[in-house]
Amino acid sequence: MSRRTRKGAPAAAGAARCTVTVCRGCCCGTPKIPGLDHDAQLAHLRRSLAGTAQVRVTGCLDACEHGNVIVVQPSAAGRAAGGRPVWLGLVNDTDAVGDIAAWVEAGGPGLADPPGVLDLYAFTPSRRIRQALTD
Repeated sequence: MSRRTRKGAPAAAGAARCTVTVCRGCCCGTPKIPGLDHDAQLAHLRRSLAGTAQVRVTGCLDACEHGNVIVVQPSAAGRAAGGRPVWLGLVNDTDAVGDIAAWVEAGGPGLADPPGVLDLYAFTPSRRIRQALTD
């Protein structure tokens, strides 16, 4: 059964799902963060969330001190339930990507509690940086 808007038109597929934004700017995803196969990390995230969430790559999110940065934005239902984007930094191991994927598969922000280990990665960026993501 497809989701529909109030006027009966099909809802956009992206709106019904979480969006996972992966920073691949000046620091994230580069040799500046050594010891990690950045391409494999992104491929693992895309493979794990295929059909569950939109995974997108963006340029620098201007939170380089937290590289690698991943932002999990809630689905429409998650936002309606009070979910807000969750910024995760220092995501520099494959286990963290698995934890992020499991949380998003369970519903993500607003619909499912993140695994406790993700508290170690969560940070609050400045208002200016948060605004840049939504522009």
